[in-house]
Amino acid sequence: MTQTPYEPQSPHRAADEKEAPGSIPEGPLGRLAQAAWQAVLLAGVAALIMGVLVLVWPGASLWAAGILFGVYLVVSGVFQLVTAFGTHVTTGLRVMAFISGAVSVLLGLFCFRGAMQSILLLALWIGIGWLFRGITQTVAAASDPAMPARGWQAFLGVVSAMAGIVLIVSPFESVAVLTLVGGCWLVAMGVVEIVEAFMIRSRSKQIPRGA
Repeated sequence: MTQTPYEPQSPHRAADEKEAPGSIPEGPLGRLAQAAWQAVLLAGVAALIMGVLVLVWPGASLWAAGILFGVYLVVSGVFQLVTAFGTHVTTGLRVMAFISGAVSVLLGLFCFRGAMQSILLLALWIGIGWLFRGITQTVAAASDPAMPARGWQAFLGVVSAMAGIVLIVSPFESVAVLTLVGGCWLVAMGVVEIVEAFMIRSRSKQIPRGA
């Protein structure tokens, strides 16, 4: 009885067998894409939840509205800081992402101040945070042709920047109006970010294996 000689299995073949069909390929770029779509999804879910909380509490006080919007600014700012340190982008975009994230976190912390008495000041802080984020995301999408779901990234950046401009230039007479406008924008951005996350995941499956 003859025995079939043992043939060592190549690493590439082993990797192919372990890799599930339709999954994001392994490699530095694949791991980056995996982290990117998960981060965007978490940010979108956070925005959607915060937007719903704001909308279902129309009679919130100035302090309560500041807390709700402050939480979102801090969370989104942290995600931008992680992006600044964790992505393979140019130094200029890395600096922009870091500045935008730091400003967002700082403004979010300002929203927690109990001594805040001006609704105009609250709207201004929220608007500046969204404006910085929108500009950074739009510039990043425009300057990186290889970015997954590039069109959605640019669209979300424009939406964020527009939301910031609206909050900066619009004279809000009551907390209810501010929470309504801000809540609607948060819900819209949350939905867009969730869709964008799954588009990034879908595009990431086309990354060459080992890239």
